Amino acid sequence: MKNWVKKTRKLIVGSIFIATLAFGSTSMAQAEEPDLIFKKSTVWKFLAPDHKLAVYAIDDPIIEGVACHFTVPEKGGVSGFFGVAEELSDISLACRQVGPIEFTEKFEQGDVMYRKKRSVLFKKMRIVRGCDAKRNTLVYLVYSDKIIEGSPKNSTSTVPIMPWGNQVPARCEDYLE
Repeated sequence: MKNWVKKTRKLIVGSIFIATLAFGSTSMAQAEEPDLIFKKSTVWKFLAPDHKLAVYAIDDPIIEGVACHFTVPEKGGVSGFFGVAEELSDISLACRQVGPIEFTEKFEQGDVMYRKKRSVLFKKMRIVRGCDAKRNTLVYLVYSDKIIEGSPKNSTSTVPIMPWGNQVPARCEDYLE
C-alpha cells in the first residue's frame, strides 16, 4: 500500500512540474482578463448556482484593432459553487476587426493570446493566433487541453486585414518571427 501512495505522489508532483514548464514556455504577450458581457442560465439548480453560458470580450494584446468574443460553459451546482468542477471544453469564438489594425510586436504562428484554467489542476483553455500570409488574414483558434489528454473540441475565427478609413492595411506576414 505504501508503494502505491509513493507512486501516486510522484505522479502528481511530476504532473505539476510538467504543467509549470508548459505554462512558462508560451508567448509572453498575453491578453489581460476578458470583459464579461453577459451570462445566460442553461440549467436551473435548486439550492445551488445554475449552469450558465458566459460571453466574454477580449482585445488582442499585440494587434490593436482586433477583438474576440468567446462563450464558455460554466458549471453550477455544488462543485461549481466551490470551484472544483471540471468545466466543459465546448467553447465558441468570433474575432473581428474593430478599428485600424496595428501590430505592436512580432509573433510566431500559434502564439498564445489568452489562457485560462478550466479545472482545479490540469485543464486550460487557450486562444492562439496565426497568420494566413497568402490571404493576409489573422487566424484565431480556441481549444482546451489537459496534460494527459487533449480535446478535439475547438473553434476557429478569421480576421481579414482590411483598410480602415484611408489606412493602408498592414501585411501580417511582415510581423511573423
